[in-house]
Amino acid sequence: MKNVVIISSDYTGHGHKSISESLLEQFNQYDDVNVNIIDGFDLGGNMWVKVGKSYGLVTRNAKELWKLAWKISKRNPTFIHEFTELTIRENFIKMLRKLKPDLILSVHPIFNSPILNILREYKINIPFAIFVADLVSISPLWADKRADCIICPTEEARERCIGFGVPESSIRVIGFPVRSRFTQHISQGGQKPDYSLDRPLDCLIMSGGEGSGDMSAVSKLLLDNFNCNVQIIAGRNEAMKEKLERTLSLQYPGRVEVHGYVTNIQDYMLKSDIAFTRGSPNVMMEAIACNVPLIITGALPGQEQENPDFAVNNKLGIFCEELSNLSSVVSDLLADNAKGLNEIKQAQREYFDHDSAKKIVETCLGLIRSEVFIFPSEMRRRRRFLKLKLQSRRSS
Repeated sequence: MKNVVIISSDYTGHGHKSISESLLEQFNQYDDVNVNIIDGFDLGGNMWVKVGKSYGLVTRNAKELWKLAWKISKRNPTFIHEFTELTIRENFIKMLRKLKPDLILSVHPIFNSPILNILREYKINIPFAIFVADLVSISPLWADKRADCIICPTEEARERCIGFGVPESSIRVIGFPVRSRFTQHISQGGQKPDYSLDRPLDCLIMSGGEGSGDMSAVSKLLLDNFNCNVQIIAGRNEAMKEKLERTLSLQYPGRVEVHGYVTNIQDYMLKSDIAFTRGSPNVMMEAIACNVPLIITGALPGQEQENPDFAVNNKLGIFCEELSNLSSVVSDLLADNAKGLNEIKQAQREYFDHDSAKKIVETCLGLIRSEVFIFPSEMRRRRRFLKLKLQSRRSS
């Protein structure tokens, strides 16, 4: 049995967790593979858990603080590496002794270099792979050239990793993994048809698992100007959900529905003709997998800031940061029987690789070596045995 550990995060949005789940589905296709998903923040104890859980609050209400944290991580990654290594060391070693992994796969940047430092210190030669969970704006925390393999979702991410000193031979560009429920309509022959103006436009408004952004303004603009119905996913932002329900449901009866955090977001995407969202890589790629044209209304500073341009350059969506322009953008997409909207749908079908998760897992399993690893507890026992044997020889 091959043991695989995925280092992920349950608290910093939902993207890392979604990626881990998509890869777990593919690992589970192998009868001889056992997978454990470990929250990296749990390894650091209560302090790190609190840091992780603050992500939603900060990204919703203090974007400038998030921008500052991003800049610090780019300018002084060594401090973050050293502090993280110090705080996770004990629990990480305990995890190694317990699970004895044949492969470690990280999908969160904070823990990459600290874990590699610990492995090198203890001379534990476990293959270590990284999946870069961002599309373009790559933090140097992702790019440790000691990793056996760094898997990138895009060519843009690959170029950034090379710029941070990672050798090209260590990088694979495979695509972005999404969970099977976002792709099963393809295997079932359910390719979405092009949109036609003979029915109302079904609009989906969302902003990642944390529910940030001015969803109310976007909704009102659409409902006031177009023949449409609106579904809003407010995520974990309960305050926003309650506010939107009080206002929009009364103003536009029968045309708008507001939901909180949902576990079947793919159903809403598959029923939608267009999606309005923040530039979250996970949300973007899941929407593209469901063949929903995107209008990106904003992005977090730092790792998301170049995602809107990425969507535009690949004809996967439109960037509309100013709400004052939103009406004209939608009108242009619907002109000539929705020609612009359907062109985006075609570009998405050509761009997205629905087998990315499978290919990533195949690449990772190919890194597993046949040798038996000696873990810290066993190393100490062997050292003690050799020391006693040497002392016995000297005394004789």
